[in-house]
Amino acid sequence: MSHDTIGIDAGGSLIKIAFEENGRIRFRKYSIEDVDGAMSWMRNFSANKKIVLTGGKAGMLKAKYFPDAEVIDEFTAACEGAKFLMQKNELHIDDNFLLVNVGTGTSWFHIKGDKFERILGSGVGGGTLIGLGSLLAGVSEFSELVKLAAKGNRGNVDLLVKDIFHPGEPPIPGELTASNFAKSALITESSNSDRMAAVINMISETLTLLTVQAAALKQTKKVIYIGSTLAGNKPLQSSLDFYAEMSGIEPVFLPDGEYSGAIGAKKF
Repeated sequence: MSHDTIGIDAGGSLIKIAFEENGRIRFRKYSIEDVDGAMSWMRNFSANKKIVLTGGKAGMLKAKYFPDAEVIDEFTAACEGAKFLMQKNELHIDDNFLLVNVGTGTSWFHIKGDKFERILGSGVGGGTLIGLGSLLAGVSEFSELVKLAAKGNRGNVDLLVKDIFHPGEPPIPGELTASNFAKSALITESSNSDRMAAVINMISETLTLLTVQAAALKQTKKVIYIGSTLAGNKPLQSSLDFYAEMSGIEPVFLPDGEYSGAIGAKKF
């Protein structure tokens, strides 16, 4: 990996940058709305360095700021960056696994040996969390939504299996969801925290269902999760862990995985 190359992953919500300083790979992250601030830092740091761009906003950055930059596709960048991070963290996964990139939306990749293919995509992801957070809780800041979800009780919002079978014993775990957001105000009152806990759960359920189907299709149980929506998001990670255990898949949350795209760009 060249120390003279800076990788920039410009997605729908965030700009992520991978660069080398004093012999170590370092990262920076900006909101896409603060692109001018990100580029101001870049102008001071990137003299005589090669810029490689990836992500949905790569074309915009190239046209406005880096006309000489190289652009690579975001799927290749994410997979190559994730493989680099797996080696860096000494994660010895067999050569047949899924890579799930939870960003604004979510993409599923099958990686086997040196080859990869994108096999699935969903509009459910971090954009869902922020959009529903704004609608249901009046909050659009990612970290604040995560804090709310951590304190919430989704059972005040979701209709659970145990609610349907009450007062009897359900034949399956009672904490499973019978219907998302099915408890109206007539049944129970809910807080912003409760509603965000229900949103996190709905995202987790959706991602797990699709992951299980993809894993069965590709005959693997190994799943590597990356993406900015998982960064600092313990409620989502815990929920994905819970459903993974029930579903028989084996998840790993890759350290610094949100920077996979930027790292992959830097490698080129």
